[in-house]
Amino acid sequence: MKHFKRFTRNRYLLLYDFLAAIFIYIFTKVFLNGAIHSFTDIFKVKTAFDVYDYLYFICTILIYLLAVSISKVHQIMWAHAGTKNYIKLITAIIISSVINTVMSVMFFTGERFAILFNITFLLWIILSRMTVRGISKISKINRQKAYADKTVNVLIIGAGDGGTVHLHNLVTDITTNIHYNVVGFIDDDYKKKNAFIEDIKILGNIDSIEKVCKEHIVDEIHLAIPSLPAGMRTDILSKCNKTGCKLKIMENTNNSLLDGDPGKFIARNVEIEDLLARESIVLDNSAIEEDIKGKVVMVTGGGGSIGSELCRQIARFSPERLIVLDIYENNAYDLQMELKESYPELKLTVVIASVRDGSRLDSLFSQYKPHIIFHAAAHKHVPLMEDSPGEAVKNNVFGTYNVATFASKHGVSKFVMISTDKAVNPTNVMGATKRMCEMIIQAMDKVSDTKFVAVRFGNVLGSNGSVIPLFKRQIAHGGPVTVTHKDITRFFMTIPEAAQLVIQAAANAAGGEIFVLDMGSPVRIYDLAENLIRLSGYIPNVDIPIKVTGLRPGEKLYEELLMSEEGLTDTTHKKIFIGKPMDITLEEVHDKIKILDEAVRTTDPDKVKEAVQKVVPTYKRTDN
Repeated sequence: MKHFKRFTRNRYLLLYDFLAAIFIYIFTKVFLNGAIHSFTDIFKVKTAFDVYDYLYFICTILIYLLAVSISKVHQIMWAHAGTKNYIKLITAIIISSVINTVMSVMFFTGERFAILFNITFLLWIILSRMTVRGISKISKINRQKAYADKTVNVLIIGAGDGGTVHLHNLVTDITTNIHYNVVGFIDDDYKKKNAFIEDIKILGNIDSIEKVCKEHIVDEIHLAIPSLPAGMRTDILSKCNKTGCKLKIMENTNNSLLDGDPGKFIARNVEIEDLLARESIVLDNSAIEEDIKGKVVMVTGGGGSIGSELCRQIARFSPERLIVLDIYENNAYDLQMELKESYPELKLTVVIASVRDGSRLDSLFSQYKPHIIFHAAAHKHVPLMEDSPGEAVKNNVFGTYNVATFASKHGVSKFVMISTDKAVNPTNVMGATKRMCEMIIQAMDKVSDTKFVAVRFGNVLGSNGSVIPLFKRQIAHGGPVTVTHKDITRFFMTIPEAAQLVIQAAANAAGGEIFVLDMGSPVRIYDLAENLIRLSGYIPNVDIPIKVTGLRPGEKLYEELLMSEEGLTDTTHKKIFIGKPMDITLEEVHDKIKILDEAVRTTDPDKVKEAVQKVVPTYKRTDN
């Protein structure tokens, strides 16, 4: 019964096919007899039909119905059919036509009749389905126009398969109260210039975007080339961003075009990350899985921007248990709820604790016996740490020393510390304390069975305390957007990219390395502010002013990823490098920590900075 209901979904089309077959059969018969000169002659001619004609017609219809049933084309909703559906239909009809022709030649009316009848019948079937789809499309467009509150002029970049699918989505979508009027396409293929896709003209190439937008009063530009390399995408979006139009990117969620389901393509707003030429990360998942699967993994600072993303990535590789350690309960709680929902089978433990509390760490390590530790807990905000240098030392240096000490004591297999580009020739307390942390883990590696490594990278887009959330808040309040220097530059990567590379580096760790991530090209912060203002629909220094406020204490014009005395060697991953290890002993580290401890006890910020400068020779203070 269920199959019968599916079969009768297109019962009216099947009835039309049956009636058409009768008409085409009669037409073919009289046409081959030479008795037809006009359309009305079909109804005047009396042609003798014998029992073989009736038998052949019945066999033809039965074979057609059998082909339709086997290929399941009777289940297709032709109002929403795609290319794959038509291929399936044509294949079924051709197979049934070949069988009918062979049968006709062997037993019935002959070759000429069978070929003409089957070709005509095939054309009827295809045209009838296309008519159904066309009527449905026109009806949807009319309904969309009737109920739309406003009309948006759209320019689509990419006149290929992706652009065609996106056009179909826009003109048939009735789920919104917006009527999208596609004014044209942009494509760099010169062969497509002035061509049409479903009556929409290809207006020019990438270089003509600004001109086209002005001529056609474009409201939105949609980039519909899902497979576009990151570098080319950035160039195109940068040109689009100058037009003042709203930008969207179409993404393919299943990498399939020939499935008759345009809904698998989604359009999203362009984010600032899209304007950075960052190629997607290719991970060695087998090595990562071997490193993490079935292991107890602890992430300190697990509720923070990097720590929480590390937890999300680690959860994918089925650890025996994931331990999230953080001092701030709100972030830890939010992450706990998220991970429970996304990974219900994950054994998850959330611990509220401070890395400064040695006895608490000792107890936790004894209880859970972690195999791998990702140490992301740290104070990272440069200006705040300039004002509270003692806290930077206690949390970053003493906290790292505590976690590393108990990791070694309890036989942790691998310890991975998150470092920063600000540790290179530091000009601020935060960077200097992270440099001291690198010394700790390299010294510990020499005397411990635990593999100690550090991973160094630059700024992370959208992380807590980063410049992007600040700019967005300032734009939302009408400006000004504040930049400390017009020429200041920073390295940037996305949060998932940073976390993935950290995990990849950990999988490759032999012990003692400082891994340096490929951050790409530095980005001028002033350009970043301009782009973000444009993406928000405003004109920089017209609608939203940009104010240069001057460098803050400890702030550099540019950051470095590698110290001058460090060499740089390749790894098996093209985005991960290794810096030359430092020649430092654990005894020297103990002496440095003693100096810092004595300074912190004084609670005098100047004495703390003097002590930091003494233990980190590359630290150059900028506040004296």
